[in-house]
Amino acid sequence: MREALFIKQNSGRWREYESTPTADPDELAERFIALTDDLAYAKTFYPKSKTTAYLNKLAANFHQGIYKNKKEDSRRILRFWKYELPYLFQKYRRQLLYSLAFFASFVFMGVLSAKYDETFIRLILGDGYVNMTNNNIAKGDPFGVYKEKDSFLMFLMIAKNNLNVTALCFVSGILLSVGPMYVLFKNGIMLGAFEYLFIGQGLGLQSTLVIWIHGTIEISCIVIAGAAGLILGNSILFPGTYSRMTSMKKGAMDGMKIMIGISPLVVIAAILESYITRHTQMPLWLSVSILACSAAFMIWYVCLYPRSLKTNLNLSFFNHNESQSNTEPDQDIQRSVRRHDTIS
Repeated sequence: MREALFIKQNSGRWREYESTPTADPDELAERFIALTDDLAYAKTFYPKSKTTAYLNKLAANFHQGIYKNKKEDSRRILRFWKYELPYLFQKYRRQLLYSLAFFASFVFMGVLSAKYDETFIRLILGDGYVNMTNNNIAKGDPFGVYKEKDSFLMFLMIAKNNLNVTALCFVSGILLSVGPMYVLFKNGIMLGAFEYLFIGQGLGLQSTLVIWIHGTIEISCIVIAGAAGLILGNSILFPGTYSRMTSMKKGAMDGMKIMIGISPLVVIAAILESYITRHTQMPLWLSVSILACSAAFMIWYVCLYPRSLKTNLNLSFFNHNESQSNTEPDQDIQRSVRRHDTIS
């Protein structure tokens, strides 16, 4: 078709689009589709003409009109915490289990090494820290290190360090899962030696009641970050039916979401360590309560709740023909999980 005829057949419709805007979404979509079809035709047969430039500008204006006022779902953040993150925990439960198993093994190795080698603790923790702790134990205040600095400065230092450790766990997954294993090994050995520093002097129970006030959430986050690193590394090693690049992108995206999800927990652990752990003489019931609540929350949110959501989603799929009986939470679950692969 000659360009003049093409313009004659469609110019009236184009002028109507410009002079008579519509607020009806269906008609707006229909106009936009028609315009993009015209633009594609013009680019094919008249690529350098003024008609093509005109249609390109008109289509761009329609595109901006459609998307510039698009409202963000106010519940998007809530759905991330309520559905998407727990479903990632369920989807990658094996990586979480592997990370936990490896980290626990490394901690046990650290405890055994410290028990049978008197120089091991100093090798791992350094002479300065060991001497300081021994002096505090001799003075009757074995955990005095948590009281030495200003709470806020201590919080900033701890939060920065722990965020760096968890980030390193994840990013090192690019080294084909060897990186996360090394970070878990290093921190597990250090934790084992640190714990035996007190266990060896009969302060094991007391150290648990004090240190694990913040350690429960902090160590859980390191384990989860290790799993995120394994997700990234395994996506490169085992791409499955995807290309290696596509698999890596998917693994990186899911791992990044997990890291974003645990970042507030890392900060909460730093707050506990800076402001709560320093009260080493708190009542036993209070210490046990904080420990129990922290452990219960991590177990529920990472293990139990994701499994419950999976069950609910499966039930909603089985009952998909009974649309009237579907509850709003089921619809929210499906909307959120639709962003991910079906959970195995």
